[in-house]
Amino acid sequence: MALTQLPTRDEVDPRYTWNDTSVFASVDEWSAELARLLNDLGDMSGYQGRLAEGPAVLADALRTLYDLRGRAEKVLVYAFLTESVDRSNQAATARAGQAGSLIGQMEGAIAYFEPELLGIGQERLTEWLTAEPELAVYGHYVDDLFRRQAHVRSPEVEEVLGLAADAFGGTNNTYGKLTDSDFKFRPAAGSEGEVAVTQGTIDDLLNSPDRALRRAAWENYHDQFLAYKNTLTSNLATSIKQNVLQSRVRRYDSTLAMALFAGNIPSSVYHNLLDTFKRHRPVWHRYFDVRRHALGVESLHTYDIWAPLTTEKPVIPYEQAVEWIAAAMAPLGDEYAGRLRRGCLEERWVDVYPNEAKSSGAFSWGCQGTYPFIVMSYTDDAGSMGTLAHELGHSMHSLLSWENQPHVYAEYSLFAAEVASNFNQAMLRAHLLPQDIDRNLKIAVLEEAMSNFHRYFLEMPTLAMFEWEMHKRVEDGKGLTADDMIGYLADLFAEAYGDAAVVDRERDGIRWATFGHLYADYYVYQYATGISGANALARRVLSGTAGAAADYLGFLSAGGSRYPLEALRSAGVDLTTPEPVEAAFEVLSGMIDQLDILTNG
Repeated sequence: MALTQLPTRDEVDPRYTWNDTSVFASVDEWSAELARLLNDLGDMSGYQGRLAEGPAVLADALRTLYDLRGRAEKVLVYAFLTESVDRSNQAATARAGQAGSLIGQMEGAIAYFEPELLGIGQERLTEWLTAEPELAVYGHYVDDLFRRQAHVRSPEVEEVLGLAADAFGGTNNTYGKLTDSDFKFRPAAGSEGEVAVTQGTIDDLLNSPDRALRRAAWENYHDQFLAYKNTLTSNLATSIKQNVLQSRVRRYDSTLAMALFAGNIPSSVYHNLLDTFKRHRPVWHRYFDVRRHALGVESLHTYDIWAPLTTEKPVIPYEQAVEWIAAAMAPLGDEYAGRLRRGCLEERWVDVYPNEAKSSGAFSWGCQGTYPFIVMSYTDDAGSMGTLAHELGHSMHSLLSWENQPHVYAEYSLFAAEVASNFNQAMLRAHLLPQDIDRNLKIAVLEEAMSNFHRYFLEMPTLAMFEWEMHKRVEDGKGLTADDMIGYLADLFAEAYGDAAVVDRERDGIRWATFGHLYADYYVYQYATGISGANALARRVLSGTAGAAADYLGFLSAGGSRYPLEALRSAGVDLTTPEPVEAAFEVLSGMIDQLDILTNG
């Protein structure tokens, strides 16, 4: 697809758009369901003060609750996906706002629920689980509820926190509107003239063989963020303050403690990751030396990190990528691979190609009762194929969780999420690299792997250190300024690059503003633990370890019915130790060796 001009949303071939009518046949149908839901929220008020009456009443209340939640999730998915594929669509924006408000009202309407359950007591509730068959499935939920007891507040406080959910989402929404819709980037001048710089094209531009174009695209893209550095700082600082407020209202020692507590993750996992990353920075320095030599440049700059190492960039059409990904998943069985293929080619899970005002990046999202949809901007290359494999890992994880778990456990943790996505990428590389394929394609597959590792094993741990420091400063009552934030991240990148690459202190320093992930507090470290767990599990499957494929599928099917570390241990990897992170650096080092041989002889 040409980079100079993106199609408008109505110009995109419907075959390559997400299957919105499978969720709601029309906007009118969506609106009618929204209206019904707003009316039906009152059904939950009839149970307030009554949950202690007995197991039958509680079972009825839970049935009503999860029916309402399931319906509300479909309303939310439809609204936000419609907006994500065209952020200039004002009607879609309005619907997303309505859906977000609905979720806030729902959380407020059910705020009494968990405080009342805690009032019943764990011993009595456990007895009810045995007495009422419909309640038996809630055993893990009850155990986890009482684990969280110290952080569940009174019904009045819980109601306020529930009602605040929609308002607290405003910072993330503002960030998206500003950077996806309002930002207008200067075009980049290359050897063949000017090329448009947009959220949908920046990655492809940074993959260009034209160094002048890469540099101009990099500078113009980040200069736009620098032009709004104070606004972006204020917005992120507000999000952090919201996180600090919630941690204090819920009586956690810190925002990190609150974030890790949700998944029952010990702090040692977080700190082991960052310490292991710091020890292995020299692996990255070696990669930058290999890349600099292969490119034949005197100094390697950030805009050179994604430059192609071959003169001929392999073209990989979407349909070909789907077939290769499905073939790579064969060790998991025909059903897994077949469902993945049908989802991409027949059921339209994927919104494939870029268009004007489409949300940047890629993500997988849906709920029980929908397909596990993917929004991305496929550009017919190895990088896009890797992204597709990644998001399909999320989607298959979701599908198996939804199909094998009741609603209460249908959603898995963020900690587990990045394992499934990176697993698919590891399997795809293992499928393609040993084959007698074109040298350029092999290099492109390795480059995609290095780009993925660079994002997950350099950028994300670096951002995790930045995020932790910014939260600590706010927790200590210190203010955040744009220049301080830019300077701190620039220092971290200077440590990550060593003497092997050049840091542009302003533009590398503002890179925190280019990652919307920071609005999901303490999410970014999980990319690095995820890629570590993924490569360990892929190695088990590929080596033919007895039961490895079934263990992995069991992990995908577990949803939220087990704590993530427990589910991963059952699948064969223990992320409470540094070993999986160490092993992932070994994988990374091996791919650097392969790339060095192919590019530098």
